Amino acid sequence: MPEKQYIAVDLGAESGRVILGLVSEDKLVLEEIHRFGNRPIEKSDSLRWDFNRLLFEIKTGVGKAVKAANRPVSGIGIDSWGTDFGLIGADGKLLENPFHYRDSRTEGIMQKAFKLMDKRRIYENTGVQFMLFNNLYQLLSMRMANSDVLAKAKHLIFTADLYSYHLCGRVYNEYTLASTSQMMNMRTSQWSKEIFDKLSLPIEIIPDIVKPGTVVGRLTEEVAKEIGCEPVDLIAVASHDTASAVAAVPAGENNWAYISSGTWSLMGVEVNEPIINDKTFEYQFTNEGGVENTIRLLKNIMGLWLVQECRRQWQKEGVELSYGKITDMAKEAEPFVAHIDPDYSGFYSPCDMPKRINDYLAKTGQKPIYDKGRMIRVILESLAFKYRYVMEAIEDVTKEPIEVLHIVGGGIQNELLCQFTANATVKRVITGPIEATASGNILMQAKATGQIKSLAELREIVHNSFELKEYQPQNSGPWNQWYKKIKSS
Repeated sequence: MPEKQYIAVDLGAESGRVILGLVSEDKLVLEEIHRFGNRPIEKSDSLRWDFNRLLFEIKTGVGKAVKAANRPVSGIGIDSWGTDFGLIGADGKLLENPFHYRDSRTEGIMQKAFKLMDKRRIYENTGVQFMLFNNLYQLLSMRMANSDVLAKAKHLIFTADLYSYHLCGRVYNEYTLASTSQMMNMRTSQWSKEIFDKLSLPIEIIPDIVKPGTVVGRLTEEVAKEIGCEPVDLIAVASHDTASAVAAVPAGENNWAYISSGTWSLMGVEVNEPIINDKTFEYQFTNEGGVENTIRLLKNIMGLWLVQECRRQWQKEGVELSYGKITDMAKEAEPFVAHIDPDYSGFYSPCDMPKRINDYLAKTGQKPIYDKGRMIRVILESLAFKYRYVMEAIEDVTKEPIEVLHIVGGGIQNELLCQFTANATVKRVITGPIEATASGNILMQAKATGQIKSLAELREIVHNSFELKEYQPQNSGPWNQWYKKIKSS
């Protein structure tokens, strides 16, 4: 098999990267070419993404990657977080900076949606977890506000595909991103006309859905000239970053679960068909599209956002602490002094997180925490217990015992959380790779070009290419006791 090179653009809520990947017969080698920050901007009391700056950074990174490649590049793929969209006008231009999913405009919108269409019926259509930032509620909020921008829109394009559009000119929404919007019928893989009709939403502006692994176009001559390269194929990978990450889970076992760990923790299993029933509705599981006709049955958990916000607040107060230092402090702190629900709605928006956590503790009859290490330890322990709760719910829904938990993504660098997860779940935990999203992005490009043939081959390449680490449960007795106390409270 001849070696080929591909470029992955991986957009995260805190930063973006452009990565060059070399794919050979049994191995993948990644090289980070360009990294850039990604912070929202405030405009007229709204929270937005700085679209033009991000597009500039993407073009800069792609240009650097093309120069760094020692042979022609065989493809470019873009992935992003699973929410938010841009609106394109009749002239083909972006009408305004896209809203950030943590913007307040969706507050109270879900309740209004349920008056127009029964909540259970929405779930029956989509199988998607109800979260106020879902694109369904973002779009409904604009319609209810009689948005002038929405009235002018010709196309609505989700985040990763919006940047692809600006590189190649093709209007589309990729399947894995579309599946998270709560606007797609999960059984038919097409837009739910019932939802659009009941909520009076403009289905005519929603482009067709394309499957991951589709060559959607080439760099336009204008963009190629600006970047300084020949036209290169744009490939719709699994445009949802979690879908790309799950594709790259190096699992060879049966009965495995995954966590894609970062700002969010996405925890679930891979199934062949959507599971949409009373139990998944009760547990608030989401069914999202995966690669090669798989479904990601999962739950969104708040993740390391809580740690990130604590650190950010302490920085504002003049206390500089690295993530490594914070974790060391947590490791030395007293265990099991308090517990929080990481998914508490009050933790969702940017805030003084230490104060918000102490408000939660007061509300639930627990003592406040003023020691930084102890607060971080409470967050990490609470995340590990949340993982156990979701693990038990998965086993209840699927009627299959989980034997091993794979954790991928940047969150695996927090080894204390990984060990806590093994302790709390009483499962064998395997971590790696850190760059799961970029790996899945690039290897799906390789599959699109015919270089690799199957998902199993893709995962074997990941297994061969990265160092994996295993964690065994330790001292699980106290963890079991504390978990039982949490469940009974």
